[in-house]
Amino acid sequence: MAIDEKDKKISLLLEDLASFEDYIHDLFIFSPLSICFVSPLGVVLEANPAFEKISNFSLGEIVGGVIESLFEKEEIEKLIKDTFKKGFVEGREMKFFPKGKKSLMAQVFTKVREDEKGKAVGYFLGLFDLTQIKKTEKELRKAQTALLNILEDTEEARGRAEEEKNKTLSIIQNFTDGLLVFDKENRLSLINPQAEKFFDLKPSEKEEIIGKSVLELAKFENLAPLIHLLGKKMKGIFRRDLELEKEFTLEVSTIPMIREEEESGTLVILHDVSREEIIERLKTEFISIAAHQLRTPLSAIKWTLKTLLDGDLGEITKEQREFIKKTYRSNERMISLINSLLNVARIEEGRLLYKPVSSRIDELTESVIEVLKEEIKRKQIEFKFEKPEKLPEVLIDVEKIKFVIQNLIENALRYTLPGGKVTVSLKPIKGEIKFSVKDTGVGIPENQQERVFSKFFRGANVMRLETEGSGLGLFITKNIIKTHGGKIWFESKEEKGTTFHFSLPLKRV
Repeated sequence: MAIDEKDKKISLLLEDLASFEDYIHDLFIFSPLSICFVSPLGVVLEANPAFEKISNFSLGEIVGGVIESLFEKEEIEKLIKDTFKKGFVEGREMKFFPKGKKSLMAQVFTKVREDEKGKAVGYFLGLFDLTQIKKTEKELRKAQTALLNILEDTEEARGRAEEEKNKTLSIIQNFTDGLLVFDKENRLSLINPQAEKFFDLKPSEKEEIIGKSVLELAKFENLAPLIHLLGKKMKGIFRRDLELEKEFTLEVSTIPMIREEEESGTLVILHDVSREEIIERLKTEFISIAAHQLRTPLSAIKWTLKTLLDGDLGEITKEQREFIKKTYRSNERMISLINSLLNVARIEEGRLLYKPVSSRIDELTESVIEVLKEEIKRKQIEFKFEKPEKLPEVLIDVEKIKFVIQNLIENALRYTLPGGKVTVSLKPIKGEIKFSVKDTGVGIPENQQERVFSKFFRGANVMRLETEGSGLGLFITKNIIKTHGGKIWFESKEEKGTTFHFSLPLKRV
C-alpha cells in the first residue's frame, strides 16, 4: 500500500510538472515583455512574439542571428560582460535598432542561464520600449525579473516545481494587467487583484465567482459587459476593446491554453488602454489643428507664386520662372500632404462624412484619366480603359471617390516603368460596381503586403524608385471605400505587377 501511495504521489507530481511546463510556455509566448534567449557566443536561440514585434524581424530572421546587430557595439559588449560577471543586469538603458525603423531607447534586463553544474550556457535578454513607457513601476520591475527567472532551463525548473509555481502565482497577483483563467468547461478558475479592481469586485464576490460558469458569471452586474463580449463559448484568439465607462477602456485579449494538443482552458488578458486612447485623441486633435493652421499660409504662398508665374507683377526671366515653378510644385506637395493629414484626422475621429449623390462612375473615371493624359504620354505607358456600354448610377461622394480613383491610377503609373502597361476596368457584378486598376509595375513584396493599407506605409522597393510620397493615400482610400459600404483588395507579385480592386454597392436615392 505504501508503495502504491508513493507511486500515486510521484504520478501527481509529474502531472503538476507537465502542467507547470505548459504554464511557463504560455506565459513566455503571450508575455507583453519582449524576451529572447542568447547563447554565450551571442547567437539568438529563441524569441517570443513580443520580441519579434519590437525588433520588426520575423522569428526566422531573429533566431540564428547575432544579438550585437540590434545594439551599439560598445553598449552590448559591456552589457554581456556585466551579465556574465554579476549574473544579471537589471534596467539598463540602451539604444535599440529595429529592422527598417528609427532607433529607440530601451530598458534592458538580462540574467545568466546555468546548467546543473553551474556553468553558464547563455543568458535571457528582455526589453522595454521607453518611448512609450516613461516610467516603470517598481513592482513591475520585480515582476519582469521574476518572469525572466521563470523562463530558466526547464530541467532546473522541474527540480524546483513548487517554488517556481509559487513565484508565478505571486507575479500574477502583482501583474499590472488583469488576468482571468477559465478551464476547458469555461469555469473561472483564477482572477488576479488587478482584474478585481477593474470590475470593482468585493472580496466576498471574488470567493463567490470562482468556479462559476460563463453563464453564471453573466448574472453579476459588474462582470456582465465582459462576459457579453467574451460570449458563451470563448473560442479562438481575439483582441477587442471594452468601454466600461467614460474614458475607461480595457483591451480584452483571449488565448486558448493548449496541453498535449488539447485545449485545457482560456487565458483572458485585460489591459487598461484609457491613457493610450486619450493620448491618441490628443495627437489627432493636434494634427488637425496644426494642419488647419498650415493650410492658410500655404494657400497664400500658392497664390503669390501663381501671381508671379502669370506675370501679374511684371515679367520674369526664364531662370526665375523655372525656380518659381519648382517652388510652386513643392508648395503643392505640401498642400496635398496637409489635406491628407486632415483626412486622416477625420478618419480617426470618425468624421469621414460624405455627401452622396447619384453619379456615373465611368464618367468620373474618364475625367480623372483626362487629367493624367500628359503623365501617361510622358512615361510612354500603354493605357487601356475597359467598360461596358452602359453602367448604372451609384450613390457616392463624388470628390472622395474621385480621390480614390485618382490615387489608384496615379500609383499604377508612378510604379510602372516606361513601356509598361496599365489597364483600368469597370463592370457591374451582383448588385455592385467593381473598379480595377492593373499594372505591370514593380509589385509589392509578399512580406509587406499585410501593411499596404496602414498609415505611412511605403514598400521598400518603391521607396528606392520614388522617394516622394506620404504613405497615406491607400489608408485614406480604404476608409473612403469602407465609409461607402464597399470593399477594397489587391493582388500583387514583386516585379510582375499589382491589381487593385474596389467595389461599391448599387444604392439609389
